[in-house]
Amino acid sequence: MELKTIDTQTVVQLNDDVFNYEYNEGLVHQALVAFMNNARSGNSAQKTRAEVRGGGRKPWNQKGTGRARAGTIRSPIWRSGGVTFASKKRDYSQKLNKKMYKRALRSIISELHRTGHLIVVSDFQCATNKTKDFVKKMADMKINNALIVMSEVGEFEYLSSRNLYDFDICDVNTMDPSNLLRYEQVIITEDAIKKLEEQLQ
Repeated sequence: MELKTIDTQTVVQLNDDVFNYEYNEGLVHQALVAFMNNARSGNSAQKTRAEVRGGGRKPWNQKGTGRARAGTIRSPIWRSGGVTFASKKRDYSQKLNKKMYKRALRSIISELHRTGHLIVVSDFQCATNKTKDFVKKMADMKINNALIVMSEVGEFEYLSSRNLYDFDICDVNTMDPSNLLRYEQVIITEDAIKKLEEQLQ
């Protein structure tokens, strides 16, 4: 399979196993859900009446005081007491086999290529670390929303794009299903294509 770069109009040879893979919607959905769940921390935790420190002594006698009976000062209805339905730490992570994850990435990339949302450039470099220069570069390319995938992200490229909501930049190793599906266009360099084909074969 061949695809022309938009800057130099040179023809790039694409591996059919990576860029012409059959789209599997169920697998892509499973990979995306697993990736997002693995990013959840699940650190919310509260203490029940058994876990709150103190409250071992009965505050007053069961009968004869005229007050309601109480067995502990750490009851949920008391101030500084435990929580009735306390939330606990939870592990949201889901296991996804490496082969399934690679096939999901192939499906996404191939579908981006088939629908015309994958743009190949010979190279992508920023001369400065200023955001306005990055925005101008994107405007010259007539792109309003895109993910830029490089073989290795330089300092200027990272600094000039990190404050922009409509753009993101990453290398092949940190590319994931979430950022591939989030943006309207995916810009990828020739070096990144070669590295991507090595990883997904």
